Amino acid sequence: MNLSMNWITLRVRDLEASLNFYHGILKLPIQRRFESRGRQIAMLGTEGQPKVELIQGSEPVLKAECGVSIGFEVESLDEAMAYLKSLGIPVARGPVAPNPRLRFFYILDPDCFEVQLAEHSD
Repeated sequence: MNLSMNWITLRVRDLEASLNFYHGILKLPIQRRFESRGRQIAMLGTEGQPKVELIQGSEPVLKAECGVSIGFEVESLDEAMAYLKSLGIPVARGPVAPNPRLRFFYILDPDCFEVQLAEHSD
């Protein structure tokens, strides 16, 4: 069996707030937006890469404490931190450098899911 990641789903309380965060702030392109069985859904991400699926619906929202986080690669961790600081988005944890080639930090999305921004160097 040959698998590849397609998407990860987050059930959110407020789709507009989540779109403002993932599209407006993190600049993930909106691939599609639609309604299915009374739920508002948006698929975000770069073409050819796994997507983030945001679903606003009536069922219970996954609790942020469950341990789910989403990670994104950035070219410059310092530039990412300065950009987010300029928008008033605080660093929730980090930055951390577990080895000489990796540095990362976490911010929180509107539903308090952790979003990791990481920089790998050669």
